[in-house]
Amino acid sequence: MQTNPWTDRRVEDIIGNLLRAGVLLSAFVVLSGGVVFLLRHGQSSTDYRTFRGEPSELRHIGGIVRGALEFSGRGLIQLGLLLLIATPVARVAFSIFGFAEEGDWMYVGFTAIVLVILLYSLIGTS
Repeated sequence: MQTNPWTDRRVEDIIGNLLRAGVLLSAFVVLSGGVVFLLRHGQSSTDYRTFRGEPSELRHIGGIVRGALEFSGRGLIQLGLLLLIATPVARVAFSIFGFAEEGDWMYVGFTAIVLVILLYSLIGTS
């Protein structure tokens, strides 16, 4: 007796909830980082003639996580953006599981190829 069969509708509902949760979590983390940043640096004057990008430690996942754990405003903002980027990747990864549970092996193959391309484009290039 199977209690919760994997149907297209159930997979779509789970994926929709996954996307919604990812975007909301990302927005909360970015907002928190913005508040922390403004509380610490809100009174600083800004020189718009000189562009200063993110510090080099916030350009890699390890540095972003360290910055967020240190409760750095920039680190939290970067972590929120990283979560936003990871949300559709998680959707593709879950789709592979959903298609496999449904027994739709052709879509498992196509979705696995899409996941490999996504991961290569995010991680494989320097």
